[in-house]
Amino acid sequence: MAVDMVRLLELASWRAFDVDEAGRVLAGSDESGSTQLVELSPNGGATALTALSGAVTGRYLPGERAAIIQHDTGGNERGQLSLMRLDRRRTRPAELDDLQPLVRDPRYVHRLLDVLPGRLVYATNRRNGVDFDVVIRSALTGEEIVVYDGGGMVQEAAASPDSHYLALTLPGERPMSDQVLLVDTMPTTDGERLRVLTGPGEHTRNTHVRWLPDDSGLVVSSNADRDRVGVARIDPRTGDRTWLVTSEEHDLLGWLAPDGNSLLVQANDDGAGRLALHDARTGRLRREVPLPGDGWCAFPLPSPVWSPDSRLVALSFSAPDVPGDVLVLDVEQDDPPLAMTGSAAALAGERLVTPSVHRVPTPDGEQVPCFAYRPEDPTGSSVLIIHGGPEGQSVRTFNPIVQALAAQGHTVLVPNVRGSTGYGKRWYSADDGRKRLDSVRDLAALHDWLPSLGLDPARSALWGGSYGGYMVLAGLAFQPERWAAGVDIVGISSLVTFLENTSPYRRAHREREYGSLAADAEFLREASPLTHVDAISAPLFVIHGANDPRVPLSEAEQLATAVRRGGVECELLVFDDEGHGLAKRANRLDAYPRALAFLTRHLI
Repeated sequence: MAVDMVRLLELASWRAFDVDEAGRVLAGSDESGSTQLVELSPNGGATALTALSGAVTGRYLPGERAAIIQHDTGGNERGQLSLMRLDRRRTRPAELDDLQPLVRDPRYVHRLLDVLPGRLVYATNRRNGVDFDVVIRSALTGEEIVVYDGGGMVQEAAASPDSHYLALTLPGERPMSDQVLLVDTMPTTDGERLRVLTGPGEHTRNTHVRWLPDDSGLVVSSNADRDRVGVARIDPRTGDRTWLVTSEEHDLLGWLAPDGNSLLVQANDDGAGRLALHDARTGRLRREVPLPGDGWCAFPLPSPVWSPDSRLVALSFSAPDVPGDVLVLDVEQDDPPLAMTGSAAALAGERLVTPSVHRVPTPDGEQVPCFAYRPEDPTGSSVLIIHGGPEGQSVRTFNPIVQALAAQGHTVLVPNVRGSTGYGKRWYSADDGRKRLDSVRDLAALHDWLPSLGLDPARSALWGGSYGGYMVLAGLAFQPERWAAGVDIVGISSLVTFLENTSPYRRAHREREYGSLAADAEFLREASPLTHVDAISAPLFVIHGANDPRVPLSEAEQLATAVRRGGVECELLVFDDEGHGLAKRANRLDAYPRALAFLTRHLI
């Protein structure tokens, strides 16, 4: 049976945000059209919890039948925090007025970082609109303590079991680097409140930080002095590292159980997530964790989350033929994870394509990882889909755009050009700063490779969102003879105006990667598609959200105006209730079929 675009876009997917000791999972489902909270019970029941206007995430409040909910409006990413009591009978999912306000000021961003018994830890930029302070708030009384106000874009926070310390991660001075700080939440009058565990100048990723239960150490995923990410223990007194699990072939991520005995480790195997359980004290492998297919169980999905008693792990799983499901692993049993949802059932009888894995050679001797989705009846046309970030990775998950393009006969290539994560520090650093256009040259290498798959180079298009949108525009501007069309979704048209107009709290964060307006303005201007817009000759389809706080709508508007001035076809779709991408199914059902029809018109 043929796969149609509308059916693919209407498929519901699931993700796991939290799990309690009773085996209940606080899950997200987009069945309503945007991600809303649903509680899944061990007996198979599902209770819809929220019906808000925007996408929702949440965590259980430990020790209580309650959840902390983070929500925004229209995709503006200005998160607000509310409390929902789960022990009260409800006749319908909660709307905004049904929730108890905790932290609400729509002028600013508030992000939930951690949950503690009766309290929550969150980051907020309400002090100056730029820097993120870290606050511990009582969910009962509303009392707040600001425990960090040292500046920067705080990314993670992990409270020690006795709540005496918080481990924070902030961006370091170099691209794709994280500094680990230790904050004493109860300092004496002459005590040291802030301790630096890793230096700001280290070229090191430090993520997924968790405490051992006796406060004797932190477990962190890190690539300190390594190319590949491994899992290490850090002494909070000295900052010394002891490696627990490492690999010379794969990046690893680790999630420590609350009791400190078990460590769930994911190996990034060329875009597939392989899971295993290890002893958290020694790093010794206990057993592999089989998954339903060749898919992914973490980023870009929510990370695995342990139950407070360390018995269960809730997983978010997706594969090329699985839209997205919640799995629960019982670490005390040898059984595979139990599927709490069955998103693939709606695809019964339909033929979906799965990827083959390739390495595409470049003129300078590199090899670009690439997934190829080949249709049953190829037309000879192709579409390259480039991920955002740039510090991101295309992985082997379900993508309705890929499947719909393949159903129309297009071969879909999904590369991880230089700058992508998942292939070591050297690869994700290969596009930093003034090496930006090296990643664009990877597009040319991919184009040169098309005939080896029997594809027509004259009928190839680019598709990408966010930084992937920049890559689409850069490909059309710097390689106009190669590409027949482009679809740009919330993309950057000028690195200069992007940095000038993005949200202030993001500017310094992004200048680490792209270069600064003060020192690199001329290079940024030269690397911008808008500077070379007169070279663009391929038709364009542009999609943008009016509330985008990352890449402002002005990036799309100035591009469309300039392209049309040159007599080139450019359709611009703007959605007033969206931000950085299309979070609502109704808008996806409007935009994506039109974008596919646009490509078919120019490629077939």
